[in-house]
Amino acid sequence: MEFGLLSVIAVILLVGASIVGSKIRVAAPLLLVVIGIGIGYLPFVPLIDIDPEIILLVVLPPLLYAAAVNVPIVDFRRNFRPVIGLSVLLVVISALAVGFLVHWFVPAIPLAAAIALGAVISPTDAVAATSIGKRLGMPERVVSILEGESLVNDATSLVLLKTAIAAVAGSFALSSATGSFFYSVVVALVVGLIIGALTVWIRSKLTSPVHDTIISFIVPFVAFIPAEELQASGVLAVVVTGLYTGHHASRRFSASARTNERLNWRTVQFLLENGVFLIMGLQLHSLVAQVGASELRLPHIGMLALGLVALLILCRSAFMVPLIAGMQRVTRRYERRNAGYNHLTERVQNSGMVEKDDGRFRDRLRKLDIRTRRSAADLEHERERQLGWRDGVVLSWSGMRGVVTLAAAQSIPTTVPYRPQIVLAAFAVAVITLLLHGLTLPAFIRKLWPDGAGTGQEKKELISLSRDLYEAADEAIDEAIDEQAREDERARETEHDPRPPLDPRLQEQTDIAVQRARASSRSALLPLAAAAAPTLPVETQGAEHPAQTYQRLVRLALEAQRETLLEERAIGRYSSQAIRAAELALDAYETRLLPPTAH
Repeated sequence: MEFGLLSVIAVILLVGASIVGSKIRVAAPLLLVVIGIGIGYLPFVPLIDIDPEIILLVVLPPLLYAAAVNVPIVDFRRNFRPVIGLSVLLVVISALAVGFLVHWFVPAIPLAAAIALGAVISPTDAVAATSIGKRLGMPERVVSILEGESLVNDATSLVLLKTAIAAVAGSFALSSATGSFFYSVVVALVVGLIIGALTVWIRSKLTSPVHDTIISFIVPFVAFIPAEELQASGVLAVVVTGLYTGHHASRRFSASARTNERLNWRTVQFLLENGVFLIMGLQLHSLVAQVGASELRLPHIGMLALGLVALLILCRSAFMVPLIAGMQRVTRRYERRNAGYNHLTERVQNSGMVEKDDGRFRDRLRKLDIRTRRSAADLEHERERQLGWRDGVVLSWSGMRGVVTLAAAQSIPTTVPYRPQIVLAAFAVAVITLLLHGLTLPAFIRKLWPDGAGTGQEKKELISLSRDLYEAADEAIDEAIDEQAREDERARETEHDPRPPLDPRLQEQTDIAVQRARASSRSALLPLAAAAAPTLPVETQGAEHPAQTYQRLVRLALEAQRETLLEERAIGRYSSQAIRAAELALDAYETRLLPPTAH
């Protein structure tokens, strides 16, 4: 009964903080940390300790999956170099720098234990940063890099932590640690891909929304547990499964399944993310009590935490200089690749093989055309949204710590020297970075982009993409009408045509159905859908009813629009925001127009 009441109060706090935060323009995680600290120090509130296994095994897998399933794979591919640099190299560099600083500041703390603290506080949590950035107009590419970094750096951090803890126990060897790291990554990638492919295939065969939702909720744990049992990175396996599922959902799942999954995982993500920040605040009192009156007192930990925050900011800022400079070479690489594809396409066209009437060859030509256009789109994207000094400044100042820092710190064994002080220092770093960066990041964004980043670009992309989808729908309808006309003509030329002459009223209503299908293909991309088709009374034996014509043409138009959208996503000519907006509109319209069968 008491647990249920506390759960209700917690949910009320989460929702209330989110509403208040949106009103006063402060990210909800920041409010929840402060609220949690205040509640934790109330005299009638007992000391709160959360089992770290709950965070690592119950909270982290669905939280990472919910984030990964919504990351466009094209953004991850285009930002692969900065994401890997920040989530792997920077995490390793930061962990080592923190370890040596802590060991120098407090020699009593072994170097391996100090590096364990570095591994704990090195990964960033982009929840607060991206929520602020999206609201204030942070460049889309910066948001994508932060989201990708926060997905991958968790795995790097936890593998480093495991290695450092082994070194504290005296079982560390550089060669075995390096081999263990690569083994963990490779096995996690394989497990993630296998689980992703298997669960996507299973869910594509389901017709019941209830069954699909249940399978969706267990997918993160199905990916996490086998990887951990194989001594690999469970969090990386979950991320790979989420990326695979999100990428193939557009082609393999129904519109209703995609709509349900978005809403379900958005709800889960909201509860878990904000709940963890609330728990962070609630646990401060307990952590302070654990430190007690040891020789490493609270003022020392406070000074140490401030020094670590300064060191993390310095490492991140210094790392941005070669990272931004190195991205200049990416443009030249895209130029060479695009020139190669253009040369290959030109050779194929000049060879005369284009006219070859072969299905497999035409399919290969289509794939070559998509790759050529994708290469051109990648080059255009790199030129238009190339990372500059302003992007580097915002990336440097978005290094907030959060859920993984708290969970990883509490997973440190009790046998590690100065464990309470290490955990409290990690907690202090997380709170300081959340408040420091979270409260000042809006000013940075407004100063660097007074008029917003990419103002007007999104609208132009949506207009252009909508025009492409309109044309695809019209071409599909015209092709269907022409095919039907050819079939009717062949039937009339046959001596034994069983069908009676076409009723003029039926022809008139069929023309109306065609017009409505064209209008429907346009209204699918508008906020409001077209009105439902009235029942048409004319029926003729052996002929297609105008209502059936309408439904068939609308289905064809939707399929053509979705196929074009998938092709544009593969090419990457439009931003992921534009693709997502069009996909949401098509899904919403398809759900209303063609409701799934209830089970």
